[in-house]
Amino acid sequence: MTITDQAKVDASAAASPGYRGILPLRRSAVDTRVAVPILDVAIPVYNEEKDLEECIRRLYAYLSDSFPHSFRITVADNASTDSTLKVAERLSREIPEVAAVHLAEKGRGNALRKVWLASPSPVLAYMDVDLSTDLAALGPLLAPLISGHSDMAIGSRLSRSSVVVRGPKREFISRSYNFLLHSLMGAKFSDAQCGFKAIRADVGQRLLPHTVDTGWFFDTELLVLAERTGLRVHEVPVDWTDDPDSSVDIVQTALADLRGMFRLSRDLVSGRIPVPELRAALARGPIPAASRASEQTPQASLFGQLIRFGTIGIASTIAYLVIFALCRNIMDPQLANFIALLSTAIANTAANRRFTFGILGRAGAARHHFEGLLVFGIGWLLTAGALLALHSGAEAPARWVELLIVTGANLAATVVKFLLFRLWVFRQRRHSTTGAPRSGNSASSSTETAE
Repeated sequence: MTITDQAKVDASAAASPGYRGILPLRRSAVDTRVAVPILDVAIPVYNEEKDLEECIRRLYAYLSDSFPHSFRITVADNASTDSTLKVAERLSREIPEVAAVHLAEKGRGNALRKVWLASPSPVLAYMDVDLSTDLAALGPLLAPLISGHSDMAIGSRLSRSSVVVRGPKREFISRSYNFLLHSLMGAKFSDAQCGFKAIRADVGQRLLPHTVDTGWFFDTELLVLAERTGLRVHEVPVDWTDDPDSSVDIVQTALADLRGMFRLSRDLVSGRIPVPELRAALARGPIPAASRASEQTPQASLFGQLIRFGTIGIASTIAYLVIFALCRNIMDPQLANFIALLSTAIANTAANRRFTFGILGRAGAARHHFEGLLVFGIGWLLTAGALLALHSGAEAPARWVELLIVTGANLAATVVKFLLFRLWVFRQRRHSTTGAPRSGNSASSSTETAE
C-alpha cells in the first residue's frame, strides 16, 4: 500500500460513523499541489563524517522509490568538528533534494527546532543518522499527517508488535525512563526517545516556540506538550536495530532527561507554557469530561502520588540529614533535629502541593502551609521521641547511631505525612450544597475558563 492509499484509508476511517476516537475538529488534508516539498526530513548530525553519506544515499533512494510526493532531506550539522559539514555540502551539490544547514550550537533539540521552524514544508520529520529504524515504517508514519487524521506521529520500539534488537542495558534504561514519564508526568505515549518522528508544520509552528531543551529531551518535551494541548499522536510499531557504534552516552543522557522532566514539570505548573491557550487553539475538540477531571485532580491517582511523593521525600530526607549533621556539630541533637525538620518542612509542603497533588496558584496556600506545619509537628514528635529514647541510656550513642535512628524515625514520619497530606491537607474539598470542587485549585479554574 502506498502512502497515498494509506492516507485515503485513514481519512475514510476517521470520517466513518463507526469511528470511536474523540470527535475531531477535522484537520484538512495536506495540499500536495503546492510548489514547496511536501516532506522535509531532518537528519541532525554531530561528527558523523563516516556514516552520513551512506545514510543520505539510502534515505534518498527509499524516498525516490516509495514517497509519491516531493521531498527534501535537510542535514542539520550542529557544531561538528570533523568533516561532517563538508560531506553534507558535497551531497547537497550532487543531489538537488538534499540541503545542508550548519548550526554553531550543539544539540539535537536545538537543531530540530531551528530547521523545522525555518522549513516551508507542510510535513516535518526526522530520523537518526544511523537509520536504526526500518524505513518501511515511514509510510505509516506520514500517512495520518498527510490525510489530516493525526497531528504528530512517532515510531515506537516498545509496542508488542515491534521487532527490536538491542542490548539489555539500553532496553532497561529505555523502559525505566518511559515508566517514569507515565508515573510522574502522566504521559500516554509509549516511546519518547525513538529517533523516528514526524509532525504537521501548522501544529509545529505553534508548539515549537514553547520548547526550550537543546538536547535529547526535546522529543519528550514536544510529546508532552502535544498531549497536554489535546493533539492526536499516532504511534507506529517499528523494527529497530541498535547501532553498536553509537556515540551517545546513555547514562549522561538519562540524567539529562531526568533534569528535563523536573524543569518541564516546573514550567507547566508555573504557567510558563500557556497550555490552556494552546489547547483552545489546537485541540481537535472538547476534551472528554473524564480527561478533564483527571487533569484537574492529579491527586486522584494513588500510584502517581506515591511516586511523586517518594521522589520529593528522598530529596527532603537527604537535605534533612545534611542539615542535621551540620547542626549536630555545634548544638545538642534535639535542637539540631528541630532545625533540620523545620528547614525542610516548608519546601517539602510547597513541592508536594504543586507536583504530588497538582494544586496551583495562591488560593488556599496559607491554609495548606499552616496544616503542613501541624503535620511537621507530628513528624518532629516522632523523631524527638526516638532521640529521647536513644539518649536515655547511661552512655552517649555514637554519631552514626544517631543518624540511623533519626533516619528511621523520619521515614516513619514520612508515611504519616503522606496519609495526612492525602486525606486532610490536600484533600479536594467540596461544597456541601452543590458537590462541586472549591476553587482552591487554580488549574481547574483556568482549564474550565479556557474551554
